[in-house]
Amino acid sequence: MVRLNKYLSEAGVCSRREADRLILSGQVTVDGQRAVPGMQVTDSQEVRVGKKVIRRKEEKVILAFYKPAGIVCTEERRERNSTARFLNYPVRVTYAGRLDKDSQGLLIMTNDGDLINKMMRARHFHEKEYRVTVDRPVTEEFLEGLRKGVHITDREKGLDAVTRPCQAEAVGKCTFRIVLTQGLNRQIRRMCQAFGYEVKKLVRIRIMNIRLDGLKPGEYRPLTAQEARGLYEQTETRTDEGIS
Repeated sequence: MVRLNKYLSEAGVCSRREADRLILSGQVTVDGQRAVPGMQVTDSQEVRVGKKVIRRKEEKVILAFYKPAGIVCTEERRERNSTARFLNYPVRVTYAGRLDKDSQGLLIMTNDGDLINKMMRARHFHEKEYRVTVDRPVTEEFLEGLRKGVHITDREKGLDAVTRPCQAEAVGKCTFRIVLTQGLNRQIRRMCQAFGYEVKKLVRIRIMNIRLDGLKPGEYRPLTAQEARGLYEQTETRTDEGIS
């Protein structure tokens, strides 16, 4: 809830002092009732100045969220383990780029639909970085196969594609780092399966300039002003040449 004079000010109607004058003069109503000084309102209530309905400008929210394994990226309200239910954020936010239920790591959650649309445009080659643990030792032959591109198919999902060339390097005996610029259905799991590997753990650790650093499963934080600025700058930049 927010004080009515602040609500009117944030909606661009007038200053808080002038809002108080409007309220005292009887020109402001809330849900059809004359407003009184000092009252508080929510965004779900109808606020009018005269006959004009006033809507507060929605503040843009961008969060870095560590999705735990088992949480589902979905807008379906009936899903008990959905990202929205788990996050329970006071402003409605949604994800830009899914992670499957068994995977974990970084999600960008926001109420900025334009930003989501730009992040989801595959032709922009936005980088997403993952740390992947598999069921047996990682070999250079396996990594080179990933780098060159892998033919993956799934008739039920209508998937038949060759993945884009990517970056991949070993970071442990059974763990590797991979940077993708596309987001096909269960892409990394399918790429590994093509070489006889099974993914045991998959964590997304970076989306463009935003990193998972410092977050634990289930935690979230607002982006810093510098992070948000960098994210907007990258989504405005078209890079059709792929990975350099």
